[in-house]
Amino acid sequence: MPFKRLDQTRPFVTLALIVGAWLLIPTAIKTLTRATFFELTAPITITADYARVLKEYWSLRLHSKDELIEASRDLARLNSSYELAVQQNVELQSEITRLESLLRLPSFSEYRYEHARVARRDFSGWWQRIVIRKGKNFGIPPGAPVVFTGGVVGRVTEVYATTAVVELISSPNVRLAGVVEGDARPLSFQGGINPTFAPPTGVVEFMPLDIIATTQSPKRLVTSGFGGVFPPGLTLGTIVRADSGNDGLFKSGEVRLDERLGSLTEVTVLVPLANLGGR
Repeated sequence: MPFKRLDQTRPFVTLALIVGAWLLIPTAIKTLTRATFFELTAPITITADYARVLKEYWSLRLHSKDELIEASRDLARLNSSYELAVQQNVELQSEITRLESLLRLPSFSEYRYEHARVARRDFSGWWQRIVIRKGKNFGIPPGAPVVFTGGVVGRVTEVYATTAVVELISSPNVRLAGVVEGDARPLSFQGGINPTFAPPTGVVEFMPLDIIATTQSPKRLVTSGFGGVFPPGLTLGTIVRADSGNDGLFKSGEVRLDERLGSLTEVTVLVPLANLGGR
C-alpha cells in the first residue's frame, strides 16, 4: 500500500521539483532561453505559413474561368473606389498641412508603414497575440503600434531576427487611453478575458456619467493620442454597455471589438521615424 501511494504522488513531486528549479533560475537565463527557443522555432512557423499560402494558391487555381472573371470584375470595382479614396486622402492631407502652417500647429509624429503577414495566432483566456513574419530585419522596434483597416490591432511586445510578437488589444495585458468619438475626455481601456472562440471584447473605465451607451445606441471608442504610442483617432471598438461604478463618480462598460482580430492575415506596423534616425 505505501508503494502504491508513492507511485501516485511521484508525478506531483517531480512536477514540484521542476517548478521549483525553474523559479530558482536567474531571470537573465530564463530570458535567454526563451529568446533562443523562439529563434529556433521561427523557421518552422514561417515555413508552415508559406505552406498555407501555397495551399491557398493551388485551391484558387481550381476555380473556373467564370468565377475568376466575376472576381476580376469585383476587384475592378474595388480598385475604382480605392483610387477615388486615395485622391480624396491626398486632398485632405494637403488641407491639413495648409491649416497646420496657417495656425502654426505642430504636426503629428510621422510613421513608416511596414506591412507584415501573420504567421501564427496564439489565443487563450490569458493572452491574445499573433506572430508576424517581420522583425529586426525590417527595423521593427518593441512597443510599435499595429493597425489594420478596422482600427487598432495591438502593439509589438517582442522582436526577434525575422519575426515579432504582437499582443492584441483583446488581451487583458493591454491597457491604453481612449476617448469617445466627439468627446475629449480620456477613458481607460483594457482588454478582457476572452475565451478562444468567443467574440473579442474589452472593458472601459473612468467613463463620465453623462455618456450613455447601449447595444441600440453604441459609442465609438478611439485612441486619444496620450502616451505617444498610438496616433489619435484610431478605432478601438464600440461601447455597448455603460454602468455606474460603486463610487458613483464614473461609469464602466463593455467594449465590443472587431471580430476580424481573430482571423487577420495582414497587418501594418507603424514604425516611428524617430527610432530610425530619420531614415
